[in-house]
Amino acid sequence: MKRLLIIEDDRSFAAIVMRRMIKHGFECQLAHDATEALLRARQFKPTHILLDMKLDQDNGLLLIPPLRRSLPDVTMVLLTGYASIATAVEAIRLGADNYLAKPADTQTLLNVLSDRPIDLSQTPLDDAPLSPKRVEWEHIQQVLIANNGNVSATARQLGMHRRTLQRKLLKKPIK
Repeated sequence: MKRLLIIEDDRSFAAIVMRRMIKHGFECQLAHDATEALLRARQFKPTHILLDMKLDQDNGLLLIPPLRRSLPDVTMVLLTGYASIATAVEAIRLGADNYLAKPADTQTLLNVLSDRPIDLSQTPLDDAPLSPKRVEWEHIQQVLIANNGNVSATARQLGMHRRTLQRKLLKKPIK
């Protein structure tokens, strides 16, 4: 039996994904924060995990190592509305099997959960250079990850005020 744990703070999105995956043969459970995710993972013992990168006040990247330690054979996919090269590399380095930007269609989710390759020929690639604001956003994400999500330490390392950094983190990334 395929058992899927969906770790997502957006309850309506999580419910939609759960309904879709149930139709495709998954037994599903939901978790909406880091504590609940770790508890459900221990109890439910999923074979697959869809993990949101931004869980309200928590960082989904920080959940990857403990989930991987307790479930070494699980197929783990990080979903994010804030896709960046830095976070993709970090997610894979920490133990995620794949990384997807939201919104992801059902077929793409099924492909990554079953370890089938995604047809990149259907994915438009943007060859345009990154804007300076996008480069800054990705650099901030990389430094934040290096500081284990600690905003104060990241602000000190970047030489900016903590509130300024918090405002930048609340903004969606520039394309």
